[in-house]
Parts: sequence; C-alpha cells; structure tokens
Amino acid sequence: MTGQVRTVDGRVAGRRGQATRQKLLDCLGEMLSSSPYRDVKVIDVARRAGTSPATFYQYFPDVEGAVLEIAEEMAKEGTGLTSLVSGRSWAGKAGWQTSEDLVEGFLDFWRKHDAILRVVDLGAAEGDKRFNKIRMKILNSVTNSLTESVKELQSKGRIDKDVSPAALAGSLVVMLASVASHQKNFQSWGVKQAELKPNLALLVHLGITGRKPTK
Repeated sequence: MTGQVRTVDGRVAGRRGQATRQKLLDCLGEMLSSSPYRDVKVIDVARRAGTSPATFYQYFPDVEGAVLEIAEEMAKEGTGLTSLVSGRSWAGKAGWQTSEDLVEGFLDFWRKHDAILRVVDLGAAEGDKRFNKIRMKILNSVTNSLTESVKELQSKGRIDKDVSPAALAGSLVVMLASVASHQKNFQSWGVKQAELKPNLALLVHLGITGRKPTK
C-alpha cells in the first residue's frame, strides 16, 4: 500500500498504526475465506488481530468499509491481467501461447482472491455500485486490450469486418471470469484442472482467431 494512510477522522497514521491497520485487513481477508461475509463482525476481526473494536473503528467505518479496501487493492493487481493480452501475438504458435497465458492468468488470479471476489460478486449482484465498479475495473482492463487485439486482426483481414471487437472481447472475458469463479465446481463434475486449462484456451483462441491453434 502506497501513500499516506489516514484514520477515519483524517489523522495520518504512523508506522505502528499502519501495521495495525494492515493486520486488521489481513485478518479480515482470512476470515472471509472461511466465513460468510454477512457473518463477519467487527469484534471478531479485532479479536483475531489482537486488538479492540475501538481500534478497528479508528481505521474503518464498518466491516464493509474494510472489505472495500481489500477489494480495491485486489482490483489494482487485477488490472495487471492486461499484460497477458496487450502487445501479444495471435499468430501461429505464439497465438496459442497467448491463449494459454490468458487462461492461466485468469484462473490463478481468481484462485488467489477467491474469497474477496465472491464478496465483490455478491455486492455487484445486489446492485451496489461500489462493488460493481471494482469488478468492472478488473474486467475492463482485459476487455479493452482484447478489443484492440481484435481490431488489429481485423485491420489485417484475419477477422471478419462485421465482427464487433468490443462484443467479442467482452463475451470472452465474461466467460473467463465465470469459469474462473466456478473452478471448484468443475472438479465436482469430474473435470480436472489439467483438462480445464487447454479446453478453455481452445475456446479463447477459436473466439479470437476463428481458427484451430497451431501447437
């Protein structure tokens, strides 16, 4: 976390205060992995962090406010997913590699942040604009880069001119996010992780290029 960290009343937190604040966020993140979001209480987070509810309220207005802080940091990392597409080639073996890297990046990111992403999805589904903004921040970064890739392929005559770059890119990104968020369900259906990645990469490659990949 960069920049000055302030308390709820606007004071700049010192080194110890920043450490306490981060510990509260870390403990909250751990609790979200094992407890329903609605069941997490300030007193439980504070107790787990070895401090008091009063200290928690120095840095966050409530549990939801702290969850949004975690989600914002996660979203900043999520924008890095654009590097999996931006400037990458979709031709030949390089195109297949791009597809594989994009799929692996999405699946890894969702596994790493599964707990907070579930809360973000819940908030967005309930119409909370703050959570929806965070979700779109992650997805838009990849969608925009993928849209540019489709436009470039169109300019080279490798994709039909009637294809909508934004619609195609957006559809593929939503598919990736949905599959990534249901990885555990695939296992219950008898689909192994080793089987999921190449098949999902195949769909991405076919969607972008319209061709079977060169492996």
